[in-house]
Amino acid sequence: MLMVSVAAYFGYHAVEGDRGLIAWWQVTQRLKHAHATYDRVHAEREALAHRVALLGSEKLDLDLLDERAHAMLDLARPDEVVILDLPPAPRLPSPHPPAAAAPAPDSGPVRR
Repeated sequence: MLMVSVAAYFGYHAVEGDRGLIAWWQVTQRLKHAHATYDRVHAEREALAHRVALLGSEKLDLDLLDERAHAMLDLARPDEVVILDLPPAPRLPSPHPPAAAAPAPDSGPVRR
């Protein structure tokens, strides 16, 4: 009976203890998440370092400098076309079902 109790005690702590199988699995999952976060942040840092290098004095990229100046000053030349890339607005569920829309009359080609 004593041997069964000792085996049960060690078996329980081998699975549930501070250094048991469940704790090992949780640490492994946190480590995977940390590696994924590191890879994402490292890639962002490399991209930013590349952009900073393009703004360096030894090889100045005039297009990048112009882009950043326009973005920082919120300006555009009169001959430029500005296209805003906004995220889509969240759609809220309608409390009423959509009504059947009547077909629009054909008014011919639209000129812009």
